[in-house]
Amino acid sequence: MTDFIITPPAITALPVDGSDARFPVRRVFCIGRNYADHAIEMGHDPDREDPFYFLKSPDCLVSDGRFPYPGTSSDVHHEVELAVALKSGGTDIPEADAMSHVWGYAVALDMTRRDLQGIAKKAGRPWEIGKSFKASAPIAPLSQNTPDADASITLTINGEQRQSGTLNQMIWKLPELIAYLSRFDTLAAGDIILTGTPAGVGPVQRGDSLEARIDGLPPLTVSVN
Repeated sequence: MTDFIITPPAITALPVDGSDARFPVRRVFCIGRNYADHAIEMGHDPDREDPFYFLKSPDCLVSDGRFPYPGTSSDVHHEVELAVALKSGGTDIPEADAMSHVWGYAVALDMTRRDLQGIAKKAGRPWEIGKSFKASAPIAPLSQNTPDADASITLTINGEQRQSGTLNQMIWKLPELIAYLSRFDTLAAGDIILTGTPAGVGPVQRGDSLEARIDGLPPLTVSVN
C-alpha cells in the first residue's frame, strides 16, 4: 500500500445516464474554433487550418446543474459543445480506428471568462486563465447513444435561443480530432474531448437559466448563481 504524504485528491467522476456507475475523468481536451461561423464571429478565418486545443482541469467538470459566476470576471460567456468520453487511447491512432476508442457522449458547456481570455490573447499568453476555473465545464450525464452526424446542437437562456447548429458543421470531425490529438499526446481511458461550439456565444448573468441540447443525448440545464 502506498504511503502518501497528503490525502490523495478525489477523482472527478461523471454520472452515466440510466446507471449508478460513474465515469472517471483523466484529462479534458478542448478544441478551439471548430465551427466556421464561430471562428468568423471571433474574428478568425474559418479555413481548414490545423486544429488547436487547450486543457481544462478535470475538476472544472460539474454535473450538479449550477454555475457560480466567478468574482474575477465581468464578462462570462456560454459555449455549448459535444463532449466525447474515451474508453481507451494510444499514440498515432489512425482515423479509421479512432471511433473504437469512444465510450460515450454528453452535452457540455465551455464557460469562458471572455475578458480574461482577451487579455491573455493580446499578451500572447495561454488561455487557461479564461477557460480553466471552478465549475467552468458543466456537463450532462454521459450516454452511450451515438448522436447522428447532423444532430442539432442548441443553447437557450431563459427560454430564448442563443446558439443553434448541427454537428456536421464541425470543421474537424471526431475521427480526425482523435487522430490529431494522439499525434501530440498519448490519449488514454478517461480522457474527455470538448469538440468546439457553433456561433452565437455570448454573456450570461446571475439568475440566468441555461438549457443545452444535442439531439439523442440527455439535456443539460444550468442555473447561474
